[in-house]
Amino acid sequence: MSDIASRYPRGFLRSYVRAKVASDPVYSAVFENLRDTNEPVIDVGCGVGILPLYLRERGFTAPIAGLDHDAGKIEVAQRIAAVDGVTFRVADARAPLPTRGNVVLLDVLHYFSTDDQAVILRNAAQAGGMIVIRDGIRDGSWRYRATYVQETLSRLGGWLKAERLNFPTRESLKGALNGDFTVEERPMFGRSPFNNYLFVFRRAS
Repeated sequence: MSDIASRYPRGFLRSYVRAKVASDPVYSAVFENLRDTNEPVIDVGCGVGILPLYLRERGFTAPIAGLDHDAGKIEVAQRIAAVDGVTFRVADARAPLPTRGNVVLLDVLHYFSTDDQAVILRNAAQAGGMIVIRDGIRDGSWRYRATYVQETLSRLGGWLKAERLNFPTRESLKGALNGDFTVEERPMFGRSPFNNYLFVFRRAS
C-alpha cells in the first residue's frame, strides 16, 4: 500500500495523517468488516478523508460518501482524497443520510447530546446496512479520563470544531439499536491511552 500521507500537504496535516494511519488500528478494522461487502459506504464525520482513501488503497471498490460539518476539512478531502467512486460533501451528522448502505461513525457521537446521538443512530439504522462505530466509552476508567482530557485539548486548539463532549455508554449505544441488530464489541486502544472501542452492528436475520 502506498504512503497515504504523501498525498497531503507537507507540515502538520501530513504528519497527522501519517501518524494516524501508522498507529490507529481502526482503519484496518473497518476494512476487515467491509471487505466482503458491495454496499455503498457512508462515512459520517469523514474529516479530511483518511478512511475513504485508506479503503481505496486496500482495494475496496464500493461507492463511498464522506460527510462532515467542517467545510475546511471537506475542501481538503475533495482535493486530496476524492478518487474514483468517492465523494465528499458538507453535512450535519444528524441529517438523514443521502443513500442506503453501510454506515461508519468514527469518533463522532461524543460531540452530540444523548438525544442527538439517538437521532444519528436511527438514521444509520434506516440506511439498511451494517453500522461500524468507534468511540470513547464513558465508564469512569482512567482511559476514559485520559480520552476526555485529550478531546478537550483538541477542541481548545481548534482542530476539532465541537460544541460539547458527551461520550456514550455501552448501554446507550446498544439500547438505541436493540432488537434489530446483533453487536460485536472489542477494545480499539492501539498504542494510545484512550478508551476507544469498536462496535459492529449487523442487522439480525
